[in-house]
Amino acid sequence: MGQSRARLLGMTPEGLTPELRARLASLEAVLFDLDGTLIDTLELIMTSARHATRQVLGEALPDDVLRHNIGIPLKAQMAEYAPDHVPELLAAYREHNETVHDDLIREFPGTEEALGALRAAGYPMGIVTSKSRPVAQRGLDFFGLEGYFDCVVGYEDTQVHKPEAEPLRECARRMGIPADRCIYVGDSPHDIACGNAAGALTVAALWGPFAERVLEPGPTFALGSLGGLAELLRGVEQSVGRRRA
Repeated sequence: MGQSRARLLGMTPEGLTPELRARLASLEAVLFDLDGTLIDTLELIMTSARHATRQVLGEALPDDVLRHNIGIPLKAQMAEYAPDHVPELLAAYREHNETVHDDLIREFPGTEEALGALRAAGYPMGIVTSKSRPVAQRGLDFFGLEGYFDCVVGYEDTQVHKPEAEPLRECARRMGIPADRCIYVGDSPHDIACGNAAGALTVAALWGPFAERVLEPGPTFALGSLGGLAELLRGVEQSVGRRRA
């Protein structure tokens, strides 16, 4: 695993295959997961999940159980905790989450600078998240990031969810861009599986909470910081003599 990560992290535009270089040079959009990728919500999610399982089930489930499927829709997570208590778990989770949301979320260092660099380079950007759009929008608004994105696709926008391809395909469709001309950045294995299934290039966000598991579905790249993506794309454009903006 360490060698694989080092190879992916160490990849430069000069180290790309001709096919991959061509795909990167033809990219038309950059798409992102939200939680764990642009915004650090792990403490918020874990605190809310502990509260909900403690209140409904009588005790909080172990953290490794609560963390395991972060990244899929909340209803599906609750069904894995206790399939006979999904409505109560959802209600308790959402009530607590609403109360402590703004106190427990953090922006990853360098996020706004990286988004600014991608926008300056001319890349349209979108969000593909398993959250509901209003909750996702609250996080974007809190950090002043909403203006960077042309599209936000949330839980309610598709019938099928991550790790299937449909959420990413829907975002690409709304942006008028083929899914295989997008690159998708996410921190969970569900994100990478979604992007791969849609035919997009994928980037494992190693700064998120799933630094080992996110590599399992086979991302195209793994990066240690969001700024690395802007640097990679800039290097590809320079190597092929192309400028977007």
